[in-house]
Amino acid sequence: MSPGVAEIEAKIRSLSLEDKTELLRVLIAELDGPADADVERAWLTEAQGRHREVLEGKVKPVSGEDALGNLRAHA
Repeated sequence: MSPGVAEIEAKIRSLSLEDKTELLRVLIAELDGPADADVERAWLTEAQGRHREVLEGKVKPVSGEDALGNLRAHA
């Protein structure tokens, strides 16, 4: 690690938890780049369709706890 990066790391470690969280949020957003409008639209359409299926009784909702338990059981 270069001395400059080590100095930045030391400064980051002295920040409050809230400031570290905000810094991480900003850096991750920068790495992710701009949101793809088509992807956002596709996820919204998918979520609306799933919500409609629940309301119509076509599917039964599963709690997050049960869903994670099922995943762990099959991992």
